[in-house]
Amino acid sequence: MMTSRILSIQEMLEKEPGDSFLRYALALEYSKEDISKAIELLEELLAKDPNYLGAYYQLGKYYEQNGNTSKAADCYTKGITIAKAQNNRKTLGELNEALLMLDED
Repeated sequence: MMTSRILSIQEMLEKEPGDSFLRYALALEYSKEDISKAIELLEELLAKDPNYLGAYYQLGKYYEQNGNTSKAADCYTKGITIAKAQNNRKTLGELNEALLMLDED
């Protein structure tokens, strides 16, 4: 089911197809109903914009929800590399924590 939020984000994306934030927002909306679609959208986003740091944590969490811990670990690890390069300590900490929690399971 397409919500009005999904439809409005898709309309904005038609006008701004290169907008990474809109693609990220669309994935978050889809995650409420279709985790596979959300994963697909975030994978596409990172293929086009590998420096979109916020997507790594979210995609890793979606992989975890789907039971794919190895993909989640890979995603967190890639995000850690990007966070270090961007000197983003907050996100670096979140990604390290997510990876640590994954190892404990």
